[in-house]
Amino acid sequence: MSNARYETYETYGPAYADLVYGGFDAPPAGLRSAETLAHGTPGAYGAYEDTYRPAYEAPTLPAYEAPTLHGLPRQGTPDDEPAPGFAKYPDPGTGARAGSRAAARNGSHRRSARRRKARYAERPDSPMRRLLPQALVVAFLAGGTTAFVAEDKAIELNVDGETRTLHTFADDVTELLTEEGVEIGAHDVVAPWPATEISSGDEVAVHYARPVRLTLDGHRRELWTTAHTVEGALRQLGVRQEGAYVSTPRSRRIGRGGLALDVRTERTVTIMADGRARTVRTNAATVREAVEEAGITLHGQDTTSVPQGSFPRDGQTVTVLRITGGKEVREEPIPFQVRRTEDPTLFRGTEVVERAGEPGLRRITFSLRTVNGVRQKPRRIRSEVVREPRPQVVKVGTKPRPASVQGADHLDWQALAACESGGRPDAVDSSGTYGGLYQFDTGTWQALGGSGRPQDAPAAEQTYRAKKLYVRRGASPWPHCGGRLRG
Repeated sequence: MSNARYETYETYGPAYADLVYGGFDAPPAGLRSAETLAHGTPGAYGAYEDTYRPAYEAPTLPAYEAPTLHGLPRQGTPDDEPAPGFAKYPDPGTGARAGSRAAARNGSHRRSARRRKARYAERPDSPMRRLLPQALVVAFLAGGTTAFVAEDKAIELNVDGETRTLHTFADDVTELLTEEGVEIGAHDVVAPWPATEISSGDEVAVHYARPVRLTLDGHRRELWTTAHTVEGALRQLGVRQEGAYVSTPRSRRIGRGGLALDVRTERTVTIMADGRARTVRTNAATVREAVEEAGITLHGQDTTSVPQGSFPRDGQTVTVLRITGGKEVREEPIPFQVRRTEDPTLFRGTEVVERAGEPGLRRITFSLRTVNGVRQKPRRIRSEVVREPRPQVVKVGTKPRPASVQGADHLDWQALAACESGGRPDAVDSSGTYGGLYQFDTGTWQALGGSGRPQDAPAAEQTYRAKKLYVRRGASPWPHCGGRLRG
């Protein structure tokens, strides 16, 4: 048992001292010595009657008279020593107080104490001596109760806004929450820090986090908040609320399951239309809504410089495009193809058109636009074939050409061609009747075995047919230039 247990007695009042010490004026000062325990002043309730009989035989204490000097006890005299058979229990921390009280006592009280000490020596079985074991037990129990009460702590616990006061023996915040069955998630907030030691009177707060699926100005994010309302969450997340559109009432409470929230902050957008600029403050979700809020109406093909369904950004400039226009239909020819087939009846190098080709017809529709008064390049929007083209069929001769015509090879055919056509195989006269080097008409040409028109035949074939005609009719088919044949 430590000496500190005896300090408990000095905190009680006189009434408790009367009950414990049987009518003494006051308990002994800290139980400082055996002589103090042995001698007490009779109380107001009369003389003390000795009825206690211990189970052991206490030794007889010899009388001891302390020497005096001029009627005052000396410091360090046997007055401060315990009587034989009793241990001395100093009172740590209260020695100065006890000394002050002893010095304050008057001289008569000190002399009365010495007389009681002498009587105690004559009565070894005094009441105070029998009360000592009981006093020690009471002191031990009182000290243990004090230690038990010191470990108990009164804590104010706030769990998500619900506050209650409780008593606990926990050493820190984590132990307290474990005792109370409070589970903490990764995003929950605990104040103070879970490892913080706690003492009586402390406050511990637990704020549960709630998930918020926030779409802010078109950008979606997954966030956590400990706020209980939409307004508190926006304030905690740092979202500017003035003039903002919020999909849910700001006063709505947020449950543990969280919620989805669409917020559009107020932005400044400039609309350019009809030569004027209009600046508006808006929380519109699309460019079209911002244009309408600016008091501008779109007609017909009118549009904007950015997609009308896009999100208007802060500081953005949008131009309204006034569009007028119509359609234009154009027809274009479709070229025909040429198909060639071999003909063994024609001389090699000769090609005859068996069937003339015919071009097709395509109809194309164009869109004509004028944007803010400026004509734009036509835009092709549709095409359809009105008539398919018909291919041209050409026969190609494969028959070997004869080397000469007897009776006509010695003539100057080059001079005749120069006179008739200027030496051009495809020449045609002004009437369109005669053609080629030698200006054949079509009937004569075909009678000589030619195909098609003479001007379409090769120059060698034309010369060959001219020689055959000379053999038949002489130079008469060329009345003006026939004399050139003989040089």
